[in-house]
Amino acid sequence: MTTTTTGRAVSGRPIVLITGGAKRVGRAITLALARAGCDVLITYRGSKDAAEGVICDAVALGATKGVSGAMSIDLDDLSAVSDFGERLVDGLPRLDGLILNASAYERSPLATLTGDQLMSAFRVNAASSAVLAARLGPLLTRSILPAGGALVAMADIHALGEHGLPRSRDFLAYSMSKAAIVEMVRTLARELAPKVRVNAVAPGVVAWPEHGYESDAAAQQMYLSKVPLGRAGTPEDAAEVVKWLTLDASYVTGEVVRLDGGRNLI
Repeated sequence: MTTTTTGRAVSGRPIVLITGGAKRVGRAITLALARAGCDVLITYRGSKDAAEGVICDAVALGATKGVSGAMSIDLDDLSAVSDFGERLVDGLPRLDGLILNASAYERSPLATLTGDQLMSAFRVNAASSAVLAARLGPLLTRSILPAGGALVAMADIHALGEHGLPRSRDFLAYSMSKAAIVEMVRTLARELAPKVRVNAVAPGVVAWPEHGYESDAAAQQMYLSKVPLGRAGTPEDAAEVVKWLTLDASYVTGEVVRLDGGRNLI
């Protein structure tokens, strides 16, 4: 184990940063990567206790204490996001994986839609990811993974352009911001090649919302009636695909992997 100029210890295990790694899908991704032999850094916005808890769990699974850790960041503040990325570049000798998982899922009814809603959704769900990719790209090119560094972004099957399934109403700001993720992935796959692989996972439902739209049983059943596999996915389902793209998919880049139980077929 070595120590960087900023004092963070570094092991010989792959180092992966997961945004929004404290809860739900992010937590499952963090633990899956720790279990697979990675040291994990996560970001959170307000869930400090949950973030510290998941890091404790990751260490129990083998992640290196003192390397793995949780850091607070507001993805709606792009200057702060840029500064955060620059600090990591100064403090880490490399980064093997960047998982852009954090996002905001809020309704934006057309009748009350504001410019602030549109721009906030874009900053949190898309622009912050692009800024982090730009700042951390040099670290990813130094990866120790045999196939090079990996960037994996979370997209959405309902925001895949002509190949997607747009939600019926009330999610314009969210859908536009998630659609931007797909183009970001395809562009970065060319910009960061050949040393970094860039892909996306596009889930249908892998974790129901905790409140609001689709948090009630009737809405969930209506959605599942259009899923050939007849069930929602799980955070662990998403985590396994992310782990594969990060650690094993050595000849895959610029792809969007649907994780929707066949929802796109109906």
